[in-house]
Amino acid sequence: MPATAADTLAEKPSALSVTVYRAPERGSGSIDLDRLEGFALVSETRTVHLSAGVSRLRFEGVADGIEPASAIVTGLPDGVLEKNREGKLLSPSALIAAAVGKPLTLLRTDRKTGQLTRVTARIRSDAGGGVVFETSEGIQALRCSGLPETFSFSGITDLAATPTLSVLVRAAQPVTRTVTLSYLARGFDWAADYTATLSADGKSMDLGAWVTLANGNGVGFPAAHAQVVAGRVNRESGEVQPLDPGGAILAECWPRGSTSDPPQFVQIGRASPLAADGSRVAMTQMARMPAPMTAIAVTAQKRVEQEQLGDLKLYRVPDRTTMAARQSKQVRLLDRQAIPVTLVYGADLEANQPTATVPASLLLRTQNTAAKHLGLPLPSGRIAVFVTRGDEKLLQHESGIRDLAVDEEVEINMGDSPDVEVTAVKESRSENRSADRVDVHNARPMAIQFELRLRLPEGGRVVRPDHPMATKNGRPIFRLTVPANQTMTLRYQWEHVTG
Repeated sequence: MPATAADTLAEKPSALSVTVYRAPERGSGSIDLDRLEGFALVSETRTVHLSAGVSRLRFEGVADGIEPASAIVTGLPDGVLEKNREGKLLSPSALIAAAVGKPLTLLRTDRKTGQLTRVTARIRSDAGGGVVFETSEGIQALRCSGLPETFSFSGITDLAATPTLSVLVRAAQPVTRTVTLSYLARGFDWAADYTATLSADGKSMDLGAWVTLANGNGVGFPAAHAQVVAGRVNRESGEVQPLDPGGAILAECWPRGSTSDPPQFVQIGRASPLAADGSRVAMTQMARMPAPMTAIAVTAQKRVEQEQLGDLKLYRVPDRTTMAARQSKQVRLLDRQAIPVTLVYGADLEANQPTATVPASLLLRTQNTAAKHLGLPLPSGRIAVFVTRGDEKLLQHESGIRDLAVDEEVEINMGDSPDVEVTAVKESRSENRSADRVDVHNARPMAIQFELRLRLPEGGRVVRPDHPMATKNGRPIFRLTVPANQTMTLRYQWEHVTG
């Protein structure tokens, strides 16, 4: 950078847009603000005032996880000559580290008179190992004199109060411009959480969903236009060195461990409730400050709107929303009522393999169409199914749900059903053919819909089934109606096709 470059600070953003891309391997688990594997495209509109010549234009308050190589600034007179991410943040420990070996002023205050004394000093070790400095009186440790002590750090100017991106620009004459800064940043993610309430007769459900926006950065984005993108983006996963927020300053005299010294770390024991037998339930944990870092803000604004983005799906939050630093926020995705559903029991068996009695699986099935009161892309996430019993709603099952396109079949896993059992028996076998029997026992007081799905070895086929057989996803499937409190038997033959 030229030595004559003027230092210019861009104004705060007048408009913000944050588009969050989900972590590629995200399943249906919860979001951990310390391990966010997604990223975001951030666009900021700012006003800048440039003098003639070369200037270092500084954008303060960008995301901690900014990828400088991705940053694009549009609207500048002659473009960008150079980009830099200033990784040293202003903090007590960072100031100490930056001042090691440099002359600075030690300030001491007399407790009785209040008189302030200024002493020239040099710091010899940083905050991590205990602050040691040298004066004309020799080498000392911070706070060992018995007097209140601090340092004056005037002249230590290579630190930023917030994460900063600086660019080197050239202008032929003084100019004021409105520019747009766009960049990719790590430390973001989003997830979808669904709640389904099944009607008392089990024939319909109400479906609601929230989108959880997570910002793991130390910088917030107030009143931003927020949107999320569903689908897998092919993107390199290069690492970005996180900005160091600075740790605690260790200021101790030696020898250590006197009874008057306060503990370095405070261990807080959470209140322990009494168990039924009167004993206390242990719930002690180490407290980390500040506590509100995992806060979740919930807003019931307008519903998220879905748009097409090539092969991806874009979900736009209609109203501006604040994505605060180190916070998860939930906005409403959808509310749909009276969606017709079918309860389907089933089993997935290997053909030609006997199976001990096992419970059948239970699926809640519908179609993602407007006729079924849906008809919009549903991003993958978690779903909790509740059942209505009188005036109460009781949780029945929790599972994951995959990405579902419009017109696609929707199947919600409801776990195993002990009331419906399946047994596979091998009745006969020859060199290339075997005869199998499957018994389906329904202990429920009403008839059920049952599906038997077979997995065939390579080169195998089903012949002579005694019930109608269809094909689904390339596999044989039998659809049966099993009467209440009865057992239905299905027989088929399996043979290996050669040639």
